[in-house]
Amino acid sequence: MSASPSETSTPAQLTTCDPATGAVLGSLAPTPPESVDAVVEAVAKVQPLWALLRVKDRARYMGRMAQAVIDDFDELQQALGREQGRPQAEIAALELLTAIDALKWIAEDGAEVLGGRRVGVNRSLTIAKRARIAFEPYGVVGVIGAGSAPFAQPLGQIAGALLAGNGVVFKPAARASLTGERIARVLARAGLPEGLVRIVHGAADVGVALAQSPVSKILFTGSPAVGRIVARACVSREKEVTVELGGKDAMLVLADAHLRRAIGGALWAGCAGAGQARGSIERVYVAREVYERFLAGLVNAARALTVGDPANPQIQVGPLASTRRAEHVSALVNEAVAQGARLHCGGPVCPAGCQAGAFYAPAVISNASSQMRVLREPIDGPVLVVVPVDSVEQAIAAANEGDYGLGASIWTADHYQGMRIARELQAGMVWLNDHLPAPSVSRGPWGAAAGGGLGRTLGQAGLRACAQEKLITWDPPAMRGIWWGPYDATSLTAMRAVANLRSARESDRDRAWREGAVALARVGARAFGRGLPPRS
Repeated sequence: MSASPSETSTPAQLTTCDPATGAVLGSLAPTPPESVDAVVEAVAKVQPLWALLRVKDRARYMGRMAQAVIDDFDELQQALGREQGRPQAEIAALELLTAIDALKWIAEDGAEVLGGRRVGVNRSLTIAKRARIAFEPYGVVGVIGAGSAPFAQPLGQIAGALLAGNGVVFKPAARASLTGERIARVLARAGLPEGLVRIVHGAADVGVALAQSPVSKILFTGSPAVGRIVARACVSREKEVTVELGGKDAMLVLADAHLRRAIGGALWAGCAGAGQARGSIERVYVAREVYERFLAGLVNAARALTVGDPANPQIQVGPLASTRRAEHVSALVNEAVAQGARLHCGGPVCPAGCQAGAFYAPAVISNASSQMRVLREPIDGPVLVVVPVDSVEQAIAAANEGDYGLGASIWTADHYQGMRIARELQAGMVWLNDHLPAPSVSRGPWGAAAGGGLGRTLGQAGLRACAQEKLITWDPPAMRGIWWGPYDATSLTAMRAVANLRSARESDRDRAWREGAVALARVGARAFGRGLPPRS
């Protein structure tokens, strides 16, 4: 789904409304794109002092951030729920518990992940050299968040960047600007040095300005259209970038799957965030033996979900982010139906007391062909397209079609077959008998395969992506390099012997000792100061 001009250009005032009722929740002054460089430069002045702290000292602040989320848990779930138009229980599960777990893990284990480590050195190439890998900060890291993942994901990215010793400039999605301010409050309550993290508000033009600013690295989560602009801006300026562009997640239901659990999982991961959550299920490939039973059960369960204002605890599915997004979902579904697909349930609805145009009841579609856009393009709505398959190989091939390999799930009672299929799926994350398993696996890496992005965030890979690896070696000060020049026949004989000692053939290794032992001894003697060329 491409961004409209209103979504790419920052208005004079950012006003946030409850997407369910249209009530104004607050407004903020945006950051002019031309001011972003000055913000980055201000953070860069604070960052070097932060980088002087030991990693384990910086980690203590992440524990305080987790405690700040715990202390504000009730207020956060209400505020985020209203701004996002999502049930408070869903906010608690996908945003707050996930954030707490990730922050606690960073606080407790992050120092070990980013601690220096020894590197093995081949003693046939050096006698006494020692080597270590150190992780050092980039300087200032830019974090650009998505409206569909407004709290836990950017907060985890900010925490990882801070742990690595960086300063941070954070741009929340325009429709999550108040959530961005809540994140700022969490950081302030953790006692971080003033000015170490700064927030800039605005639409895509502010995000592009951040990518073009003097930041050293960008962590981007958002739409493919904006993400590719940001990635090009970073590459053209020779700075690193991690990009997550969303996905079109597939679900594979095998013949031996527990159908009731699979149906529940499809509804959970297909309708979380009204189908707008990162990693939502959109395509379901079902073994033909159980297809009719699965489809019937899914349709009945989808019809039972209540749609409306999520402030009501009985409501399961809230509104989409905007009427424009609801219209886009309707257009994709209507086009598929016109081309021969069957819509079993779902579509635009207008619950009592809610603003018209933003609600879309969970839809289940069958008889869709692989050429239809509902099976090829991200939908950003609660739409599940169910397709029968005649073999596991057909399911794998269908799931691997397309350019958005974020996540996938396999539903089977056979663990070994599930693991085999998982290795064949082109997806950044594969879950067996679950989908979107936050917060239980919030410590793992998050990112896409295929064309869904670049790099990983969160987990060990995400932490290390926030730091630069530096190789540091040490040699005894009185020793000479074993392979330093000037070279002579002895050097060449010794080098040939070393090569043969690494051979897989025993005869080569025996010949190396017979023909090269004397040369190796002489080269070693030089390293210890004997046989050195005379000083000038």
